[in-house]
Amino acid sequence: MASTTDRETLPSDVKPVHYDLDLIKLDLNAFTYDGQVRISLEFKHQASSISLNCKELSLHGGRLTVDGSDGDITISKIECNKKTEVAKLSLERPTPRGGTGVLEINFSGSINHEMAGFYRSAYKNDERKDDWMFSTQFESCDARRAFPCFDEPNLKATYDFSITIPENFTALSNQPVKESKPLGDGLRKVSFERVPKMSTYLLAWACGEFEYVEDFTDREYDGRGKLPVRVYTTKGLKEQGRFALLNAKKIVDYFSEIFRIDYPLPKVDLLAVHEFSHGAMENWGLITYRTTAVLFDEKTSDSRYKNRVAYVVAHELAHQWFGNLVTMDWWSELWLNEGFATWVGWYAIDHFYPEWDVWGQFVTQESLQTAFALDGLRGSHPIEVPVRNALDIDQIFDHISYLKGSGTIRMLSSHLGVETFLLGVARYLKKHAYGNATTVDLWAALSEEAKTDVATFMSNWIKSIGFPVLTVTEDSGHILLQQKRFLSTGDVKPEEDQTTWWVPLFLSEKSFAAGSERITALTSKEAVIKGINANCYKLNNNQNGFYRVNYPAERLVKLGEMRKQLSVADRIGLIADAAAMALSGLGSTTGLLSFLAALQDEESYLVWAELIEQLGKLRSVFSECSQEIRDGLKKFTLDLVTPAAERIGWDYGEGEDFLTGRLRALLISAAGGSGHRGVIAEAQRRFKLYTSGKDRSAVHPNLRLAVFRIAIAEGGQEEYDAVLNEYLSTSAVDGKEICLSALGRVRKSELIQQFLELMMSDKIKTQDKHTPAISLSNNVHARHALWEFIKKNWGIIYQQLSGNMVVLDRFLKNSLNKFASLDVKEDIEKFFADKDTHGYEKGLAIIGDSIRSNANWVQRDQEDVGKWVKEHVKA
Repeated sequence: MASTTDRETLPSDVKPVHYDLDLIKLDLNAFTYDGQVRISLEFKHQASSISLNCKELSLHGGRLTVDGSDGDITISKIECNKKTEVAKLSLERPTPRGGTGVLEINFSGSINHEMAGFYRSAYKNDERKDDWMFSTQFESCDARRAFPCFDEPNLKATYDFSITIPENFTALSNQPVKESKPLGDGLRKVSFERVPKMSTYLLAWACGEFEYVEDFTDREYDGRGKLPVRVYTTKGLKEQGRFALLNAKKIVDYFSEIFRIDYPLPKVDLLAVHEFSHGAMENWGLITYRTTAVLFDEKTSDSRYKNRVAYVVAHELAHQWFGNLVTMDWWSELWLNEGFATWVGWYAIDHFYPEWDVWGQFVTQESLQTAFALDGLRGSHPIEVPVRNALDIDQIFDHISYLKGSGTIRMLSSHLGVETFLLGVARYLKKHAYGNATTVDLWAALSEEAKTDVATFMSNWIKSIGFPVLTVTEDSGHILLQQKRFLSTGDVKPEEDQTTWWVPLFLSEKSFAAGSERITALTSKEAVIKGINANCYKLNNNQNGFYRVNYPAERLVKLGEMRKQLSVADRIGLIADAAAMALSGLGSTTGLLSFLAALQDEESYLVWAELIEQLGKLRSVFSECSQEIRDGLKKFTLDLVTPAAERIGWDYGEGEDFLTGRLRALLISAAGGSGHRGVIAEAQRRFKLYTSGKDRSAVHPNLRLAVFRIAIAEGGQEEYDAVLNEYLSTSAVDGKEICLSALGRVRKSELIQQFLELMMSDKIKTQDKHTPAISLSNNVHARHALWEFIKKNWGIIYQQLSGNMVVLDRFLKNSLNKFASLDVKEDIEKFFADKDTHGYEKGLAIIGDSIRSNANWVQRDQEDVGKWVKEHVKA
């Protein structure tokens, strides 16, 4: 392999131009297939061998034809290196120094069950019998699992694809069907139109017994008319694709307008896949989804999945331009794809559903706070990070690339103005269409449009680890701002604090006294901002910037008092920043508790969501202190949520708005979880009616999770069995996810063990095994048992999950990051010391940092929290 300073790549002797790929002999019992690929090449340098990527395939030889030459060049030897995933094809004579040719390779592969490459997904068909569907997942480096190829993002080529399938199957790929030809013996060959120039990871195909719902774009597209948009499912599910379909057809038109480039392909297909490692995948023209990210049933689905479906559809459609039409040059710039698609996905949903307040949602744990939590750890990484090989790549599909990436894009677009920003994006897409580009290329296009040097002030945001906290010191008529790198462990060293970020202050007009000079950004380690209106200033208006603010305690109280004048996003930001200051020791936990105590009259669902999230985190971290602290924080939560929970009640009104419905579910869950006897009794009554089958309408779809959680936490074997039975029998698209989240609330040790055994059984699909892990790790009664189970069963866990390292990494991070004990941290490090951790070593570093942060917090503030609870919480 060629190696540069930061990556392992294929030799540059040849360059692929076109692939002609034909799959035959699909054995749907043994799950094997044969294939032939003909790759048109440009010869760049003379070479005695050709290297390309190959993983878990058998190559059966082939030949190299040189255009304009009489004879073929025979492949004399094939060597496949498992570690580097490279096949070296030795040639009996060297390639020419220039010109073109065709490399033909015959191969065979397996249709695996690991959600990577060409794989199979199990499901119950419309007759409730076990069945399989078949599809692909190639990002980042798994095209090489399906066919031999030059599997690097900047080696773009065009594609012809054909596949031989059973007569009763539907076959799909990136482009429409060109020809479907019966072959006899119940088989037919399906060939597809040529795919324009793109990266290997975007090629896709699928086959199975599918059906679809269809609609058309409202816009006409040059020479193509209105484009067909379809949502494909296995039989019996197509009607649940209607909501995704409604969004997809609108969003394709919307993005065509704001990107000023028409959607480039003749069709848009969305496919629900029953087993899926991520949320969705943006394959050009054939976008694949986890079922809960694309299917929604108005009668049986929890409404929060409506939000999810709309957003994920928008995110993947954004990639059709930003990622597919123009692709990052190398995986180190993955954020270019994911950060932008995340931001513009939210932007589109805000356009179509302004009543959902998606930017308020963005500021909560949905996006911004999750990014802050990871980036406040030493084990974080810069947005743009050196990537050497396939296992390194998988580990950066994380909250930094997606959520910090989108947070910095939102900050930049707010500073430049969204219209200017989108014009710069359109310029970038037009210039690099069908090619590859870098972060520098994006900055150049934005700079041209905005008439300012974007690269200068954005460079540190992309290339440096972490983010700043601005500490505010007040004086009459002015404030002193100091920026410092934020670490949740609270122990940043001078050598870790070398970065000076460009920090847009986003101070509103009314934050300044009349006639004073406006300073828009902090560009040094500290600065004095004069002419501040001490009555109503607030930094980071609408939380547009990717930084935290540490206010003096008195200012935080004042901002709390004037909170009704602040936006939802600002109120969320104040809670989140105050909680982060408490965690790191830059602020106090007792100050946070006093601040939260004053928010009892809050009416916004999104603010309550952040408040309950931060209070839950506080209770979780301090749960292993004294019984007095644990009981005191539980009672404090109960006192805080009771008035709001009792006010909102159990019943959904006709035409009630989306956010009110979400608030009801949240408050009932929080009240029940903190011991509200009335809520618990009502949840148990409804649970019995629902699970006994006497009255399935007793639990509204939006309240299933809340009611099931309360019943499990307060109950025993009977309730556990009832939810387990619901898990095994539900046909609701979100039903299994809801049941697994609820079952993790078990408190009795024998039930915890039952659930742990269930987690690793074949009753829970590999794609879902992190869901019980999240629930158990959030459960103070279960998290230690979960860690003991992982140690005892590591061999089985590794065997089940390591076929796809993304899945193993996610499982571990979600299982082990809630502890607050340095002893447990040491135990985890000791356990993994002699293991091969390549592929999840970054996850282990994050676990260690998270536990250290939590342990420091408890050690520092335990005594003060105990005193505060005694003084402020009525027994």
